[in-house]
Amino acid sequence: MTTEEESAVKEPLDLIRLSLDERIYVKLRSDRELRGKLHAYDQHLNMILGDVEEVVTTVEIDDETYEEIVRTTKRMVPFLFVRGDGVILVSPPLRTA
Repeated sequence: MTTEEESAVKEPLDLIRLSLDERIYVKLRSDRELRGKLHAYDQHLNMILGDVEEVVTTVEIDDETYEEIVRTTKRMVPFLFVRGDGVILVSPPLRTA
C-alpha cells in the first residue's frame, strides 16, 4: 500500500483509523464528553483512550424558583475503556492541509 492509499478515507471507520495515537473528542449518552488519545478501537466503536478528560454535564431544576442549574464535573483518567453502544459522536483531530 502506498502512503496515499493508507491515508484515504473510503469508509467511516477509516477516519477513526487515521486518528489512532491522536487526541479525539467523543460525545456519549447521558451528557458525557471525553477528550483523549485513541489507542485502539473495533467495529462496534469500543475504544481504549489514554490521558482522558471526562466532562459530565447535569441540569437540575430548582424546586423554589424553577430555574435550571447547570453543573459540569471534570475528571482526568489515565486509561478508559469506552463501550461503543454509548457513543453518539466521534470527532477526529483537526487536520491542516
